[in-house]
Amino acid sequence: MKNRKRYLQFVFAGMLVFLLTLTGCSSTDTSTDGDETTDEATDSTNDASSGKTTLAEVKERGYIVVGGNNQLPGFGYVNSDGDYEGFDVDFAKVLGAAIFDDPEAIEIRPLSAQERFTALQTGEVDVLIRNTTWTVERDVELGTNFAPTTFYDGQGIMVRKDTGITSLEELAGARIGVETGTTTEANLADQFRKLGIEYEQVLFDDSDSLVEAYESGSIDAWTTDKSGLVSRQSTLSEPDAHVILEQTLSKEPLGPTVRHGDDQWFDIVKWATYATMEAEELGINSTNVDEFIDSSDPVIRRFMGNEGELGEMLGLENDFAVQIIKHVGNYEEIYNRNLGPDTVFKLERGLNSLYTDGGILYSPPFR
Repeated sequence: MKNRKRYLQFVFAGMLVFLLTLTGCSSTDTSTDGDETTDEATDSTNDASSGKTTLAEVKERGYIVVGGNNQLPGFGYVNSDGDYEGFDVDFAKVLGAAIFDDPEAIEIRPLSAQERFTALQTGEVDVLIRNTTWTVERDVELGTNFAPTTFYDGQGIMVRKDTGITSLEELAGARIGVETGTTTEANLADQFRKLGIEYEQVLFDDSDSLVEAYESGSIDAWTTDKSGLVSRQSTLSEPDAHVILEQTLSKEPLGPTVRHGDDQWFDIVKWATYATMEAEELGINSTNVDEFIDSSDPVIRRFMGNEGELGEMLGLENDFAVQIIKHVGNYEEIYNRNLGPDTVFKLERGLNSLYTDGGILYSPPFR
């Protein structure tokens, strides 16, 4: 009995060893499969991200490719010397200054409203700075990230002054021109549907052909952002013969846009833009920036790059904000240079004033 018991114990022990061996093999196989899967996933991830970051590509190229406008005086247009000028162009220069200490390290690639998002998605441009409205669909479905709003606007309508039209209701039956691929199409339809107004929408591929049709009289009115109406009114043969209706059809927050997938690049565009607003709030501009270099104010010292590592966190020099202000200026300087009281547009800042001056322009802390 004792021998039988020992025999059973021996058999049981052998079976246990065998089972443990199998379990070990199974565990090893599973682990190996898991490692292979992990390796494959890692390889796949590496393959997906094997391309350089946008910042690395930009630095290797030596300049930033910016999707812009060449038909909107005050914002993006080509001057008599063949150079790009405007509010949006200056924000492109802000990025050049932040990354290269050179505001001219940019290439403006003119894009129509229809072309702009495709160019951004495919990598033809690094950033879109072209009077582009921030919406849910564009933010999500088009795979874009909007940096801070640089210009708060609203959609308006221009008519000839001699028509006597002063309200949307009086545009019943009118032929209204709209640039295709813009939010103005849907906004116009929404507002006129709400008011029960029948009208004829006439689509154009670009603003030049739209304005030409309006001047020729083939359409009765045209619509875009109010800033755009003010801009193009200055180019009409008789600017004073036209009027922009007081009613605002929509909210149009305009600002730089980047594609999804590169948080570092998004952060760079975001904080370089905010630097212009923060500088204005701190009273720092292109003429006095050197006076703040030795400031004892910790807020200013961080902003100037004298303390902390805010620039390094972004992949930039710590004094990137100083480079921006020296080369391009603060927000107020950019606005006044292109749109302000000394320009043909004479646009009041309104909502685009700092929050401390009754506007809604606001930079998060540089901390």
